[in-house]
Amino acid sequence: MNSSINPAYEILHQTALKAPSSSGVYLWRNEKGTVIYVGKAKNLKNRLSSYFSGERHIKVQLLVSNASSIEYITTSNEYEAFILENNLIKKHSPRYNIQLKDGKSYPSLKITKEEFPRFFKTRQIKKDGSTYYGPYPDAGALETFIETLYKVYPVRHCRTFKKRTAPCMYYHIGRCKAPCCGKIDKSSYNEFIEEIKALLEGKGDETAAKITSLMKTAAAELNFEKAARLRDGLRALTILQNQNLVEDFASTDDRDYIAHWREGELVSFTVLKLRGGKLLGRDNFRVESIAEDQELMEEFAAAYYSDASDLPPSVFVSEKDESEILGRWLENLGSEGEKNTRTRLFSVNCSQDDRRLTSENRRHAAILNMAKNNAKEDILRRLRERGDIPALEELKKLLGLPRLPDRIEGFDIAHIGGKFPVASLISFWKGNPDKKNYRYFRLKTTDGVIDDFASMREAATRRYSRLKNENAPLPDLILIDGGIGQVNAVDGILKALDLDIPIAGLAKRDEEIWLPHASNPICLPKRSDALRLLQRVRDETHRFATSRNQTLRTKENTVSIFSTLPHVGPKREKILLENFTAIENLAKATSEETARLLGINKEQSEEILKAARQAARQRQESKNAGKLRLSRGLTSPLGAGTDSASENAGEPSYSSLLASAALELEVAEPKDSQP
Repeated sequence: MNSSINPAYEILHQTALKAPSSSGVYLWRNEKGTVIYVGKAKNLKNRLSSYFSGERHIKVQLLVSNASSIEYITTSNEYEAFILENNLIKKHSPRYNIQLKDGKSYPSLKITKEEFPRFFKTRQIKKDGSTYYGPYPDAGALETFIETLYKVYPVRHCRTFKKRTAPCMYYHIGRCKAPCCGKIDKSSYNEFIEEIKALLEGKGDETAAKITSLMKTAAAELNFEKAARLRDGLRALTILQNQNLVEDFASTDDRDYIAHWREGELVSFTVLKLRGGKLLGRDNFRVESIAEDQELMEEFAAAYYSDASDLPPSVFVSEKDESEILGRWLENLGSEGEKNTRTRLFSVNCSQDDRRLTSENRRHAAILNMAKNNAKEDILRRLRERGDIPALEELKKLLGLPRLPDRIEGFDIAHIGGKFPVASLISFWKGNPDKKNYRYFRLKTTDGVIDDFASMREAATRRYSRLKNENAPLPDLILIDGGIGQVNAVDGILKALDLDIPIAGLAKRDEEIWLPHASNPICLPKRSDALRLLQRVRDETHRFATSRNQTLRTKENTVSIFSTLPHVGPKREKILLENFTAIENLAKATSEETARLLGINKEQSEEILKAARQAARQRQESKNAGKLRLSRGLTSPLGAGTDSASENAGEPSYSSLLASAALELEVAEPKDSQP
C-alpha cells in the first residue's frame, strides 16, 4: 500500500503514529465522511500503527485504500472502549465490521419418489413427491446415520437409475441388490425402504419398541438377515436421536455454546442452543472481519445478543476466546433481562484428551468442538462458492507471478518401500479442486527403487512433454509436495523442455515455501491466505497419491473366486463374472452351457462345475453356521433395566431397549472367506 494508490495514505499513517497510547475507540471514514470501520484498542497508537506495517490481508488493504481519515475517542479503560465500540457499530453499521447474516441451512434426509428409491442428505426441500425427514441440527450425525444405512441396507447408490446388462461394484461387495439388472423385484426392494422409514418415523420408546418387535418376529421366522438389518438400524438410530454428548448433564439450565472458524477475513460463527439439556437448534452466521482473533468473539457476541431477553443463564466459549471484558458485559446485560438474572461466561479447554478435565467439562468441550466443526464446514462451503480470490492475489504478489494463478497443478509421490510407485497430479481452478483434471502416473523408472527426485522428474517429463506436444494450455503454477530437492528436479525438466512455468515446493515440517535454487525458504504467518491455499493443494495431492497406491496394493492382493477354478484364466474369469456374477449361480449351470460359453470341451467344463459346486457348498455351510449362532443369541430375554422417570413402571426404557436389542443380535453372520 502506498500513496500512489491512496493519496491520503501518508496522512492516515501520520495520524496513527501520533495517536495516544491509551485505550479507546477509533473510526475510519471514507472521502464522503461515512464511517466504514469501528474498532477498539487497549493501546490506540500500537493498534493503528499495525495497519501500516508488515503484510496485511486483502480486506485490511481495502480498508486503508478506501479511507480518507481516522478519528479516535479515548476512554479510561478497555471495558469502556468495548461498550462505546458496540454503541458506535449499532449506530453507523460500518461495512467492514461484523454484520450478522444468518447462514443456517439445516440438512434433511430425502427418500426419492421412484420405482426403486434412494436416499441422501439435502439442504433443499422441493415439491417433487419425495419424502423428507428432518431437518437435523447436527449435519455430522446425519451423515454418519446415512453412511450406516448404506452399510445395512443393499439399496442403490447411483444418482440416475437406468437398465444395465451387468451390475456395478456395489452389487459384488453386497451393498446393492442391483435393481438395474433385475436382480430384485420392486416389492422386495421397497421392503428395505419401508424399514428405513420406520426407523425415521416416531420417537423414543415407541420407535425402539416397534423396531425391536419387528426384529424378534423376523428372527422367529428365521429371517436372520432382516433381523440383523433391524439391529444395525437401531444402532444407527442412536447416533441421530440419542446423542450422548448433549444429554446426562448434572444441570439442565439453558445455555449457548459459541465457536467460530476463520479463513483470512472470512469468519463463520456457530451457536448451539441447549434448552432443558436438549439440543434444540443451531444458528450459523457468516461475517467478514478484519478484527484480531482475540476480538472476534467480543464483536460477535455484542451483535448477537442485542436483546437482553435472549440471553441464557450460561454462555460457553473455548479458552482461546476467553474475554474478561465480554464476561463482564454479559453479566451486566443479563441483569437487565426479563429474568433479572446475570448471565455468566464460561471458558473450556476444548482438548477432550486433557486428563485434568472433569467429565462435565469434557461434555462442554465436545459440544464446543461440534460447534467448531459446523463453523468450519460453513467456511469451506463459502470458499467453494466464491472462489479463493484473496489467496490467489496474495500468492501472485508473494511469488512474483506474471498473472493470477487460476490453474495450479500439484504433484506428490506415494510408494511402499519403493513398490507400486505412483505420482499424483491434481488441479485447482480459482482456488478450488477441479477433479475432472486429476491424473495419476504409474512410475516405471523407479519401480522397486526409493528415489523421490527421479520419480518427480519422470512425472514432470510425462506430463509437460505431452502438453507441449499437444499445444495444450499450461498451468499458472506448479506446486511440489516437498523441499528444495524435489523443486530443483522438476525445474530441470521444465528447462530441458524449454517451458517457463512458475514452480514452488511446500515442505511439511515447517510449512516452508521453496523456489527453485533458492538459498532460503519463504515463511508465511499461519493466517496467510496464500499459505492456506498451498496447504490445501499439497494435502489434496497427498490424499490422491496415497489412495491410488492403496488401490494398486488392494488389486494386487485381491483374488476372484472364479480365478481359483481349474482351466480358468483372466479371460474366462471375466466371462464367468459377466454371466453368473456369483459362484452359486455357476454351480447351478449345466456342463453344456459352461462349455459353450468358455469354448472348452465337456470334460473341462465338468471339472470347473465340480469345483464351483464344492466352493458354493463351503460358502453355504459357513452361512448356516453363522445363522445357528445368531438364532441361539436371539433366545436370551430382554434386559430388565427401566428408566426411573418412566410413566409405566416395569416397562423397558428407550435406552434399555436399544442396549438389549444390540446384545441380542451381537453375533453377526460371518463374512465369506472368498471375495
